[in-house]
Amino acid sequence: MATVTVAAVQAAYILMDQQACLDKAVTLLQSAAAGGAKIVVFPEAFIPGTPLWIDSRPIWDGDGDWYAMLVDQAVVVPGPVTDTLGAAAREAGVYLVIGVQEREAHGATVYNTTLYLDSAGDLAGKHRKLMPTGSERTVWGMGDGSTLPVIDTPYGRLSGLTCWENYLPLARYYLYSQGVDIWAAPTLAPSDGWIATLRHISLEGRCYVIGVNPCLTVDQIPADFPHRDRVWPTLESGTWVEHGNSVIVDPTGTIMAGPARHEETILYAEVDLAAVRAARRLFDPVGHYNRPDVFQLGVDTRPRSSVVQRDLAHQHRPGDVTG
Repeated sequence: MATVTVAAVQAAYILMDQQACLDKAVTLLQSAAAGGAKIVVFPEAFIPGTPLWIDSRPIWDGDGDWYAMLVDQAVVVPGPVTDTLGAAAREAGVYLVIGVQEREAHGATVYNTTLYLDSAGDLAGKHRKLMPTGSERTVWGMGDGSTLPVIDTPYGRLSGLTCWENYLPLARYYLYSQGVDIWAAPTLAPSDGWIATLRHISLEGRCYVIGVNPCLTVDQIPADFPHRDRVWPTLESGTWVEHGNSVIVDPTGTIMAGPARHEETILYAEVDLAAVRAARRLFDPVGHYNRPDVFQLGVDTRPRSSVVQRDLAHQHRPGDVTG
């Protein structure tokens, strides 16, 4: 069974600057590949960064300029950003997992989306966060069951959930049922309790877990950012906005790398699919340690479009003869 090096890229984004974030992501992807990684995971919403103002201002308090900037800098999928990321993944020969803020080509609702690009540079899947948390609901729409991909790689099946979605037991169970071996958990959560959550997922799913956070100080908020004096409550130099908290955990709950905090860094670990198989001998939540005669989960994976078009010309009219 194949082994592989995985990487968790803990880095600062350039707030609301799509191109700068994209350029930095490509450079960091190349660095991770040079370190031997074949699966590289970036933080939640890395392109174009987290809308910090949702936690620093009262709801609807003068954030129109900021939201317009967010929509302008959000990523259309597929599009030029995914083309660039795909080319970088292909050149490096890696599988890439990266968080973006996504919108439709002609839309103004933004989604917290995780992209999966394969080593051929193709967009293998995307996941829109199903349930934005707290103040996130003022800027992000909700995904649906059609964007819960599981990606086949030579090193095992790759998937995951975003931030507090990882607290959703039914969402976790659905992905366990798809045979996930490597679980990506891009997040903003900074606490010790979050590390415990990821260790629990590794034990519950008997899988590797790659938790990845951004890290950012107020000094890294661009000097020309609109209304910079209001975007974050404390602008004292050196103040941490995003603290980091990246970690890699094996299928027995043992921490392999991290937690990394208060620094831009890349964590590496060796992943061995045989270790996943061995761990599931003791506990398999969707196999021998499951009681489908008692518990069953229903999942609706249909896309939920706001518009359903019907061709009236092909509808039956009174008097039509049908065969």
